[in-house]
Amino acid sequence: MVDSLFRIEDLHLALPDMSRKPLLGRAPLIHILKGISFDIPHGTITGIVGESGSGKTTLGRVLVRLLTPTGGRILFKGKDIGRLNEDELKPLRRDLQMIFQDPMSSLNPRHTVGHIVATPVQRYGLPNPRARAMEMLERVGLPGAFAARYPHELSGGQRQRVGIARAIALNPAFILADEIVSGLDVSSQARVLALLKELAADMNLTIAFISHDLSVIRSLCDAVVVLDRGVIVESGPCEQVFENPQSDITRQLIDAIPLPVVDDSWFNEVSVAVE
Repeated sequence: MVDSLFRIEDLHLALPDMSRKPLLGRAPLIHILKGISFDIPHGTITGIVGESGSGKTTLGRVLVRLLTPTGGRILFKGKDIGRLNEDELKPLRRDLQMIFQDPMSSLNPRHTVGHIVATPVQRYGLPNPRARAMEMLERVGLPGAFAARYPHELSGGQRQRVGIARAIALNPAFILADEIVSGLDVSSQARVLALLKELAADMNLTIAFISHDLSVIRSLCDAVVVLDRGVIVESGPCEQVFENPQSDITRQLIDAIPLPVVDDSWFNEVSVAVE
């Protein structure tokens, strides 16, 4: 039996459609996730893919409980966290970290990089937050001098490294990476992805990686979940899904993006040094 960090069972999410809210009464519901079931094993990277509007970002936000499901179960380390309130979730927040798509919107422009990374360490009462921040910045390829800089003084790739440093500083059990390279140039994308793969191996991280780029998913991830309009149409090991897709949606997604020959040396040859 596979040792799963997450087990998702018959997950549903419906949210009010405020664009159709009547003057009196409640807005009708939009059913976004419809009976989602899959596992995320310990120490693996699982890709979540689908066309725009498929529900992949919403699914990610439900996993880290930024949204509350309306049905089903989210088993995290064997415990159902789907219906926990915010007070009950507080002890779990350290274990459920997120790297956001747009680092400029998630990094406080008034604070230095060192302060940004040290803040969650201090908030959770861990020792030596400043030293931990410096260690994590070094770990993602940002030397000590970067600690005194502000987000606007960094490149897009460097800002995303700060987001990664902040996420790993708490040594979490799970990281959600939501389209984290979509706004970067090709060179910066390669460096960030190489760094993420290295960290996943070194720190035994469990990651859900949301992306539109199927070539990245194929190279980076161990398994893939394909969504279409809130339903899983296919899932399984990456090579199995890509080599022998079973659903029309998966075939369309693969055909839409030219896929290079998979070669893990692509990651190994890319320097993770500061851009």
